[in-house]
Amino acid sequence: MGMTEPRLGSAASQASSFGPPAGKVTDAAGVDMAQVAGHLGGEIASPLSSAIERVNALATTGRIDRAGLVALRGEIEIARRAGIIAQQLARLAGGGIRQNAERLDLTQLLREAVSQRGREIQARGIEVRQVLQPAEVVADAALVFALLQALLDWSLAHAQQRVELTLDIRSWPVNARLRCHFRHRAPDLVDAHVPAAAPQLDTMAWLLVRQTALSLGLEAQRRDSGGEATLTLEFPRTVNGTVNEMMAGVSAIELDDDLSLLPNSKPLAGSHVLVVSGRREVRAVVRDAIRPMGLMVDFTTSVDEAREFCRGGLPHAIVYEAALGGESFELLRRELLAEVPLLSFIAIAEEGHAYESSLRDGFQTTRVGRNALMTALPSALLFELSRGVPT
Repeated sequence: MGMTEPRLGSAASQASSFGPPAGKVTDAAGVDMAQVAGHLGGEIASPLSSAIERVNALATTGRIDRAGLVALRGEIEIARRAGIIAQQLARLAGGGIRQNAERLDLTQLLREAVSQRGREIQARGIEVRQVLQPAEVVADAALVFALLQALLDWSLAHAQQRVELTLDIRSWPVNARLRCHFRHRAPDLVDAHVPAAAPQLDTMAWLLVRQTALSLGLEAQRRDSGGEATLTLEFPRTVNGTVNEMMAGVSAIELDDDLSLLPNSKPLAGSHVLVVSGRREVRAVVRDAIRPMGLMVDFTTSVDEAREFCRGGLPHAIVYEAALGGESFELLRRELLAEVPLLSFIAIAEEGHAYESSLRDGFQTTRVGRNALMTALPSALLFELSRGVPT
């Protein structure tokens, strides 16, 4: 059976079904913006058309059941996510992103990325198998984080039952190698007479995976065969560590003495924040304060709504009014931290002009005064979202 093997960034990929058609003009980073526009239009139009039908029915009858409301929210979320990906692609394609080389524990980053999506994975009924060897790489933390999130977005959206993630070290060259494998079509639906290429996988999420890998300088190869897809990413700047020491002194990269001391910078762009506030004016100030940070933001008005929201998937940080931080909220906090220990919480205090962080009852507690939201909340989020990156 045929097999497609597009290598990202190679001349071959420019003519493949995953890159721009032959003769198309691309930007310096390799993204065909006409292709992005086409995908964006398709991925926004369909869910929004369905959402408009539901809204029209609501306007006519004045009623919507719970299932319809959940579906409406899902359709709007799909369209929003496509728009956010388009913004991320535009930033990457612009070539103006400054990358900071840091020593990263790729194994731990991948485990945390999967753990963060645990509730979503469960809701989709998908099994994620992880076979991960220890691996450290030198790369930009923000882009690696964005790459792992985009990889999960892409694979979870298409996998039939299971996603297999494998991380190992090649013997030569000594590169960390991440493989993502899943079946996207049932075996009885695979037609041996149809080419193996799977254009239905070429979504906005795939374009983001592709472009982020290019920006990181990774070697990447995607294979589609028999209703299955396998993406392999190789990290050329792999740290010589415990696994590699057994290889007769072969070293992928020698680190400068102070490289490991560089500050970590867990990315904000693409991170997800849930805001819990019963007052519209507070929600409006929070929205304005963090608008430039490239975050995905959702709002709930109560602890019960926040609990219901988190059943479908966990954010990376929760910003909440301190007045809501009673027994019910503390119970929710303990439940979520038991599942994701690095989940961040920021309380909005009724008064104050700055933010403070302290350790209380074993929890990291960060508070921002309401009068300081515009100036201090971005700094507090930067601190909270940065402290959990493994070194």
